[in-house]
Amino acid sequence: MAAGRASVASVRVASLRGLVCASIVAGGLVGTAVPTAAAGERVLVMDRAGHVRARLDRALPPAAEPAPAPARAAVAAARRRPRAHPARTLRSELRRLLASGQIEREAYDGYRLLFDRALRTARRLRGTRRAELLGAIANLHDVAARGALTPSRLPGLFLTLERNREWWSTGPLLSYGQRVEFAGSQIVWEHYPGEGIAIQPLGNFGKANGLWQAHDDAGLRALLDELLPLAARRGPALAWEYDFDFAGGAPPWTSAMSQATAIQALARATQRLGDPAYLDAARQALPLFQLGSPLGVRVPTDAGARYLLYSYAPSQIVFNAFVQTLVGLYDYAQISGDAGAWRLFRAGDRQARRDVLAADTGAWSLYQLGGAESSLSYHELLRDVLRNLCARTGAPAYCATASSFSEDLREPPALAVVTHRVRARQEALVRFRVSKVSRVGMTIRLGERTVLSTSATVERGTHAYAWDVPARRGFYEVTLAGTDLAGNVGRGADVIEVLKPRRRPHRGARA
Repeated sequence: MAAGRASVASVRVASLRGLVCASIVAGGLVGTAVPTAAAGERVLVMDRAGHVRARLDRALPPAAEPAPAPARAAVAAARRRPRAHPARTLRSELRRLLASGQIEREAYDGYRLLFDRALRTARRLRGTRRAELLGAIANLHDVAARGALTPSRLPGLFLTLERNREWWSTGPLLSYGQRVEFAGSQIVWEHYPGEGIAIQPLGNFGKANGLWQAHDDAGLRALLDELLPLAARRGPALAWEYDFDFAGGAPPWTSAMSQATAIQALARATQRLGDPAYLDAARQALPLFQLGSPLGVRVPTDAGARYLLYSYAPSQIVFNAFVQTLVGLYDYAQISGDAGAWRLFRAGDRQARRDVLAADTGAWSLYQLGGAESSLSYHELLRDVLRNLCARTGAPAYCATASSFSEDLREPPALAVVTHRVRARQEALVRFRVSKVSRVGMTIRLGERTVLSTSATVERGTHAYAWDVPARRGFYEVTLAGTDLAGNVGRGADVIEVLKPRRRPHRGARA
């Protein structure tokens, strides 16, 4: 690099020494989609003394609801991983890296110190605190046992170990997805039960975009300077990885959406701060989009390519993640002028224009290709990222679908009774259709008398409620009331005829 600060590699070496020295001398470290404007998020911050207070991090995008786990079929390949080599342990892998000259003695001694101290802390903890710290230790063990403990991964893995040791020693118990920070550091951590706290790359680069939007140049520089040394080599690509188990995906895995948000934020930072180190890191991260699963995030298609939310789940195509990935690729390509980035964007763009049409049911959105409907927050998220891509490309597929999804937030569900005749004195299924996921109530009356009243949340399509049909024949009134996820109420009404019961054969009659 001709100008700017040090390269990613040299920053990583400096960070390693700081991590080790701070731990030895001070006894501890000091330290889901990007909206158009950061609204802020409540985080818990631990100070150097181990005390915790709540504060509003105004640059941090609000956390989305937890993403649905990949389906079993999507993680089958990940679960068929080769069995871990029984001789590999964390200590033996560290010795191997030292003996081969891949790490220095100073780094080796520091990592051993952090690991041994975490084990001593776990032995004195009890209950949930012990289980959470052991979960973080187990993830580190798993990476080592599978031969994935590479020099570039050590800073992030051991920083995660030490932060877990600090938090579970004195910090409060956490709910799922609670975000935490540490005094003197801009990095955001997120809690995953049983896994401890983990660096969330999407959340951190989303925060970087928030700092960029807020023109907080000092905060933006500080955060990115912390994140650069935590990038790992994944084949030829630089990547910010996820170091915890999730639905069959073992650490370390990665995501196209977080990677695209990273290169977007890094390119913006170079433009704002005039530092080419950030753009250089983004350029090194770009090859991940050329690599197939599970190493990379690319799935080739007839039209071009899809980019994966989970590198280990090639059959799960999540619409909001795919579209957000293209937004990040577009912004990076535009700022950098990188011809390779434009090719990657166009390959995804050709496929995405088809996919977003498949995401529209005509009344609501789907969360993933061939899957169930989106929750309210994911429907709104997909609408918003489509608007972002529409603003960049003007493509009718994106613009019209975003408009359609906005209309869905105002349109009530359409309901219709399907069953019109049943027999008296038997259990019948009264079928109905609903246009989108809703809470659907059914009431059946004969005159002023209510003979059935029930409700359930159902997806779009045809469903049925069971009814013990009374003996009295005649025409019964059926009313349907459905409330969709946005609170719109739709209604339907029809009549159902109760016919006389089937005549039973006489005794002795031949069947």
